[in-house]
Amino acid sequence: MLRRWWLIPCALALTCGDAEPVGVVIDGERIPVIDMHLHPGDWDGVPPDTQEFLAERFPWPFKLNPGRLAETTLSADGIVRELDAAGVDVGVLFAVYAPRTVGIASNSLVISAVAEHPDRFLGLASLRVDDWRSDASKELSRLEDALGAPGMVGVKLAHAHMHFRMDDPEYFGIYEVAGRLGKPVYLHTGNSPFPGIAQAPEYTDPAYLEPAIAAFPQTIFILGHLGYDFVRDEIGELDTCIDLARRYPNVYLEPSALGSAGNDPDGEILLTAFERIKEGEVIDRVIYGSDGPQSPGFVSDYLQRTVTAMEGAEYDTEEIRAVLAGNFIKVFGAEAGR
Repeated sequence: MLRRWWLIPCALALTCGDAEPVGVVIDGERIPVIDMHLHPGDWDGVPPDTQEFLAERFPWPFKLNPGRLAETTLSADGIVRELDAAGVDVGVLFAVYAPRTVGIASNSLVISAVAEHPDRFLGLASLRVDDWRSDASKELSRLEDALGAPGMVGVKLAHAHMHFRMDDPEYFGIYEVAGRLGKPVYLHTGNSPFPGIAQAPEYTDPAYLEPAIAAFPQTIFILGHLGYDFVRDEIGELDTCIDLARRYPNVYLEPSALGSAGNDPDGEILLTAFERIKEGEVIDRVIYGSDGPQSPGFVSDYLQRTVTAMEGAEYDTEEIRAVLAGNFIKVFGAEAGR
């Protein structure tokens, strides 16, 4: 039976930046929310083919002026407004270095945003791998420096976007740095419709991550998107993700984007994912993320869809609390609960 729940956003999101977010309320009890997957950005840093691809996916009338949308929604202040409107306590911003696909959101951009809103943002750093044989040591050093900045709590990688194999030991130094510094690694899993993506299984199938997961037990691996097939809009490698989480204590799961209105209009895909997660007994390994802000209202809508799916899968209040914030705090530390 579904319990009563609702989101309590600011009444006027554009004017309530100083308001205290209040999260999700279930049966009168506040459940805090941490959204671990948010993308700041600069429209000019996105390759032209991807700009065109994104503009076509924006809802009308936002597609008429995608650059303006990016300036307002993807800025630090714009993302704070989206968090306020959704009732999200803390958001985690991703740095991205994928010049051939989605472009670049630099470590310095994320570090600056975290410094500007230290009570609302944490950050994940990344690095370039497109000239790895000559630049590996330099890039690893830059990654360490970025991870030393206040509020930078982990590493973001997307093998398909960055064009390096999940099982290539040449890049395992990234996991060594992350484990040594105690910084979890978020990894995009599943394929993607973006222009320029490496679609072969060794770039998208989380099964190829197992050698690294086994070799670096001190490093936490967060499998983003649950291995979803964004090209065919199918469940994809969800069972592989659950299997890895069951067998390895350093594997966590993140259900962003696959349950969006565009990918999952009736909510069945996200419901199925949360049902299988429960059947696999890995609820304690799920960390909430939306993959926002994308367009105005997306962060709030994705949170609502996620809670609806968990309710439909008969998660109890403590299980919902764990997914929306508790598991994140367990993995990233007390600082994340600020």
